[in-house]
Amino acid sequence: MARLSDFKALCFDVYGTLIDWETGILTNLRPILGTNTDFSREKLLDVIHECERSQQAITPDLKYHELLTTIHPQIAEKLGLPKPSSEQSKAFGASVGNWPAFPDSVEALKRLGQHYKLVVLSNVDRESFSRSNSGPLKGTKFDLVITAQDVGSYKPNLNNFEYMIREVNEKFSVPKDQILQTAQSQFHDHHPAKQVGIRSSWIVRPGAVMGNRSDTVYDWKFDTLGEMADAVEAELKAPSA
Repeated sequence: MARLSDFKALCFDVYGTLIDWETGILTNLRPILGTNTDFSREKLLDVIHECERSQQAITPDLKYHELLTTIHPQIAEKLGLPKPSSEQSKAFGASVGNWPAFPDSVEALKRLGQHYKLVVLSNVDRESFSRSNSGPLKGTKFDLVITAQDVGSYKPNLNNFEYMIREVNEKFSVPKDQILQTAQSQFHDHHPAKQVGIRSSWIVRPGAVMGNRSDTVYDWKFDTLGEMADAVEAELKAPSA
């Protein structure tokens, strides 16, 4: 496939690509940080990612909001902070649905949805995604939503991608060579997508820390989803070669 517009389905990571995962989770970590300014953004995100990845391996079937509740005291311990109350940890886990969307997400999805099936492959649970979709994503219509809760494992587990490939083929008769993984995280999305034979579009979200790898893999690269939508529309308007 030489053109973006040749694909039939876009498979989205949500948190980090459509929703500003980093801002959302750091904002909701502030209650345990208090006035402490000793930690850089990178340090906080590294600790969160380390705790999250370890817990996902231990309890792959745990709902994401429950997983965040579980790792909240672990994060505090690694940072040398006082142990949070159970109420604080539950609030941290419940915050997912309030994390903000990137400013271009909703409009870009609307434009892309005119040409593609829009598929979600997310590491959160169904309840958290539903709250994000009805809130920050303003009721965007997705053709298929698959969460870690549905699969029983978390990305970058290849099971999640293979599950998605089967579902997209069964529901829309779209084979995997017509699916384009569209995501920010190299760790969670681009590398495993390549392993299962899916091409990908890297939405960089400049300044993002989570999921970055030095060995980047991708077929297309854009700073924002809005820029990708522009590129698709430009292809569709261009005369065929």
